Amino acid sequence: MKKIKDTFYEGERPLFASRDLYLENVVIHAGESALKECSSIEAVKCRFEGKYPFWHNDGFVIKDCLFTEGARAALWYSRNLHMSDTLIEAPKMFREMDGIVLENVTLPDAQETLWHCRNVRLKDVRTDNADYLFMHSENIHIENYRQNGNYSFQYCKNVVIRNAEIHSKDAFWNSENVTVYDSLIDGEYLGWHSKNLRLVNCRISGTQPLCYAHDLVMENCIMADDCDLAFEYSSLHATINSPVRSVKNPRTGSITAESYGEIIMDENSKEPNNCKINLWNNQTCFSA
Repeated sequence: MKKIKDTFYEGERPLFASRDLYLENVVIHAGESALKECSSIEAVKCRFEGKYPFWHNDGFVIKDCLFTEGARAALWYSRNLHMSDTLIEAPKMFREMDGIVLENVTLPDAQETLWHCRNVRLKDVRTDNADYLFMHSENIHIENYRQNGNYSFQYCKNVVIRNAEIHSKDAFWNSENVTVYDSLIDGEYLGWHSKNLRLVNCRISGTQPLCYAHDLVMENCIMADDCDLAFEYSSLHATINSPVRSVKNPRTGSITAESYGEIIMDENSKEPNNCKINLWNNQTCFSA
């Protein structure tokens, strides 16, 4: 493997189509596509300032590096990335990629990041300003995760999340086969139009959560007082270890909670309109 240390590059495609290359303490200044069409690249303690440095790559390791704001859209159309201990200040990272591992990575400006990606693993990752994160991505495993940013995980498939704190309006819209364990999910309009969304030991907050959901499962969850007008037109089975402020027109299934501030079953309910709404003491509050 060729080693390059303590130097810099700039301009267009300075290391285009490189193979078996080790970079240490290298700075990529302004320019474009510094490491395009490369394979078997390892970058350690490097600084990336130019646009699109890693496009169409296969097999690369990035450790203890910095991507400045100028390195926007740095990693697209690539495969088999392992990134650790890295700060990414640039938006629009990771598009159309297959095989991503991120460990101890911080993204303070994660707008439009991780779109159309497959086979993704995150551990000890923090994202901020993360609007439209994970759009149309699939096969995702996440652990010890913190996020601030709206419209996340829309149209995602096959996702497992553990020990997360997610602050996101419109999270998990149109998602399919998502399971979230031991997490806080804060934001209005959670999980609308989702299929097979499962929430286990989670705390939920935000208005009008989990409406139009198909085959929703909640196990031992807590709903904050601002969770009003929940479950409208949803099919679900939910066990909730807290009061629920209000439930509106669930379609079918069952809900068990400590208490209900309001149960709304009106002329706008939809068939089969047979959701059983119970208390933990086995008292039935509503049954068609």
